[in-house]
Amino acid sequence: MAPQQESAAGVLDHLDTRVPTSFYWSLTLLATVGGFLFGYDTANIGSVVNFLPWNLGSLALGYLVAGASIGAAVGALAAGPTSDRLGRKSLLVVDAAIYALGALLSAFAWDAWVLLVARTLIGLAIGADSAIATAYIAEYAPKARRGALGILQQWMITVGILISYLIALAVLIPLPQHVHSFDWRLLLGLGAVPAVFALVLRTRMPESPRWLMRQGRYDDAHDALAKLDIDVSAEQIERSAREVDERESQAGRPARNWTRGVKRALIVVCVFFAFQQITGINLPFYYGPKLLQPYLQNGGDKVQAAVAAVAITAGMSVVNVVATYFAFKFIDRVGRRKLALGGYAVMAVAMLIGAAGVAFTGGLTRIILIMIGLNVFIAAFAIGVGGTGWLIQGEYFPTAVRGRAAALGAAADWIANFALILLVPTMLNGFGLAWLMVLFAVLSAVALLFVNSYIPETKELSVEEITEIFERQAAS
Repeated sequence: MAPQQESAAGVLDHLDTRVPTSFYWSLTLLATVGGFLFGYDTANIGSVVNFLPWNLGSLALGYLVAGASIGAAVGALAAGPTSDRLGRKSLLVVDAAIYALGALLSAFAWDAWVLLVARTLIGLAIGADSAIATAYIAEYAPKARRGALGILQQWMITVGILISYLIALAVLIPLPQHVHSFDWRLLLGLGAVPAVFALVLRTRMPESPRWLMRQGRYDDAHDALAKLDIDVSAEQIERSAREVDERESQAGRPARNWTRGVKRALIVVCVFFAFQQITGINLPFYYGPKLLQPYLQNGGDKVQAAVAAVAITAGMSVVNVVATYFAFKFIDRVGRRKLALGGYAVMAVAMLIGAAGVAFTGGLTRIILIMIGLNVFIAAFAIGVGGTGWLIQGEYFPTAVRGRAAALGAAADWIANFALILLVPTMLNGFGLAWLMVLFAVLSAVALLFVNSYIPETKELSVEEITEIFERQAAS
């Protein structure tokens, strides 16, 4: 198909109304490889934590599992201003290289401290990627399909979790005698493989056309738009960029300033991300094998029980992948707000079911109720909450500050993730799994109230129209 010639005034309008071609989907999958690596790392550490050769206390164990999260917060904060200054693409390339290095260091760790450092390094890459990927996607995605394209970030996370557990089973089942020596190193090191592929392929990605227009790099914007099958001249792009600046100036909002509307949107995104984490989604994926092992062991072999726990957690990750497909299917039809409201409501009920199973039953009945609660909770999160957070992080902010604002949102996500996962072992020792699940149910109910009050519906709106919503809300 020949590229379509477009007038100056309609450059961004045409970008917003395109029907995504296969190139759009391929580009988005490549941009979200960081999501895959995040998911792979999440499940990886859950799979190997029972087999590490070092004795770790509660806080050390918490940091081992959540250490990537604190590195991710730092990585996100560093990536935001850097991407606004140097571009989205260059950061995505560097992220892949850092992750590959961290994965290899994990595989060859000679003591626990080296592994902790490697986990932090991996976190830097994951955090930077999470801050930039959805912002990058939002800047080229057509508005009618931006939800589906943006939700691929969450879908890639779920696929990474599933693939990690499947690889873990493929390694642990035939080689149980090596679980404390070779197996865990292999599982951690294999994360370098997709990172290296991403490093090579991301060098061929186009830079964000909206970012290039903001930087006055009109020839480069022309080349980027051409890859997206939009044929315009550099002069047309320049006129279109000036028109956008003029509209924002006439509205009293300098294009490169942090306005009241931007600050309001940032607070909304940060709080949504915090609820996304503190309602407990990573409990089954980070600690699932460790939590389930005692219920499965029943006086039997410890290694077999641990492998069985990994297999059950892999089953939960299948639920996660399948449910995220429904989010992909309905996010642009039903909308962000309705899916989030439904997600948090079901999550609260599901956690109470699991808590009842732990507190009031035993044996097989207990295991069944725990699994029902956790699987329904995971499905509700995947459909209504997981992808929605990453999507609004990319679409709520104006282009001039999108990198920095999205980075602050991602940092809030990672800090909440780190704090919760670090404290889970201590909370489990303090008041047990049942009361922890009740706490998550209460927090899900509070999150439901927050979404109802502060999350606007943004389906089928351009990113410029979305920023207008928050400006009007801030002014009222």
